[in-house]
Amino acid sequence: MKFENVLADINGFGRFQIMIIVISFIGRFTLPCHFMLSNFIAAVPSHHCDISSLDGGGIFMNLSQTERLLVTIPVKQDGTPSSCQMFQEPQYHLLFNTSHITDARTVPCQNGWVYDNTTFKSTLTSEWDLVCDRRGKNKATATIFFVGVMFGAMAFGSLSDRYGRRIMLLVSYVSGMVFAVASAFSTSYVMFTVLRFLTGFCITGIVIVSAVLSVEWVDIEHRKIVGVIDSLSWTFGNTVFSLIAYFVNDWRRLIISVTLPLILGIFTWRWMPESARWLIANGKLEQAQMYLKNCANMNRTEESIHTLKTETLSTIVTTEKRDRTYSYLDLIRTPEMRKLALRTGILWFCVATTFYGISFKITGFGLNIYLTQFTYALIELPAKLANLYFLEKIGRRHTIVGTLLMTAICLGLNIVIPKEMSVATTVVAIIGKGFSSASFATVVLYSSELYPTVVRQNGMGYNSFMARFGVAVAPMILLLDEVWTELPQIVLCFVAVLGGIVARTLSETRNRCLPETIEDIEQKQ
Repeated sequence: MKFENVLADINGFGRFQIMIIVISFIGRFTLPCHFMLSNFIAAVPSHHCDISSLDGGGIFMNLSQTERLLVTIPVKQDGTPSSCQMFQEPQYHLLFNTSHITDARTVPCQNGWVYDNTTFKSTLTSEWDLVCDRRGKNKATATIFFVGVMFGAMAFGSLSDRYGRRIMLLVSYVSGMVFAVASAFSTSYVMFTVLRFLTGFCITGIVIVSAVLSVEWVDIEHRKIVGVIDSLSWTFGNTVFSLIAYFVNDWRRLIISVTLPLILGIFTWRWMPESARWLIANGKLEQAQMYLKNCANMNRTEESIHTLKTETLSTIVTTEKRDRTYSYLDLIRTPEMRKLALRTGILWFCVATTFYGISFKITGFGLNIYLTQFTYALIELPAKLANLYFLEKIGRRHTIVGTLLMTAICLGLNIVIPKEMSVATTVVAIIGKGFSSASFATVVLYSSELYPTVVRQNGMGYNSFMARFGVAVAPMILLLDEVWTELPQIVLCFVAVLGGIVARTLSETRNRCLPETIEDIEQKQ
């Protein structure tokens, strides 16, 4: 007997399932905000060397601020003051030299920097001077956060398969909120990075646990809808986040603002049920029966309650012992599981690297940083709604292959389009972002359908680990523009193509029952 038969009797997509989706939606709101947080809290305002210490009297004291900058800060080719260099001695002759060209000796900034606070009141950059030769530390804040997410995915994946989905969701809510709020009160760069690592480690449990919990409670026909709705929570979060960031331009208050919604998630957690699939797979038949009866009552299919006997439920998983504990080793213990883990791991790495490589690059298009973030978020809505159609018509595999290849084409086009055509590059980048978001929405649903119930959370934890590894690499890829301006685009284009090739080797899951055991995977092939 399959669990899908039980769901069919009690309605696999009724009010009970809608309740789960709504609770998951609420809890996941803060995730995209934290994942995109570095775009704003680590933004680099316009800056130049601090020359206030040179105000010692004489000619310099009588100059206007513009003239002081002229004689102390070299000018770049675009006419703006240098961000990292200053003249060793004031060059007063430049007051009479309209070309502003000089061969005078320059030195790195000696007394810190002055930042333009027009857009941002304060950022990590201005707080701890993460510019010039410290630019790497600025990019590292995002990488460190996602390294935490990476290891948290592995931890929560394993713990959720061992102790249950529901309790680990609460642990993720509470611990993620505590560390996130604490990071807003950091007094040093090191303290901040440590707390951001811990925030990433804890908060990732929300996404991998809620995604699996939602899929495990719905029938075959509606799994694609649940997958798309879950992904739309990221779209909603990203869209609202750009508005929050616009009005809250202090990095400490911004972190607190996007974290507080977790309080609502904690409050609604009390109505979140445990996964009946997980309970049955682990021999907890009485608890599974209780939740299934609750589902039947809420979905108004009380006439089917008499079929929910523990003897009947015990026949759902019969090919493997229920008293054994599954671990990540079970992902590589058998040949077909090894192949599945390898392929999905590479696929998640490619999807995440491409998606966040595009998402982190919100400057250079000639648009306001907030408008770019808002547009990037908004394009996900039509992309994911269209995705719903293609998931049903052509299946999961063809959808993810197509979206990744279209992402690669958009990245390739932006390499050859002249940078002077800012409108064209922006439009292509936004379209590419739409395709990449569609691929991300597909891979979450697709992977949850590929892995068997007994190791599904472990599988999703491992895949999320690979995805966050890709996200951690994405900021480093963007730093390759120092080698060659187009190199980041080329690397991301190659990664997207690789992901499409790997996805082509996976089996289709459309209109198929979820596998319950590892034997289901081994015998399917």
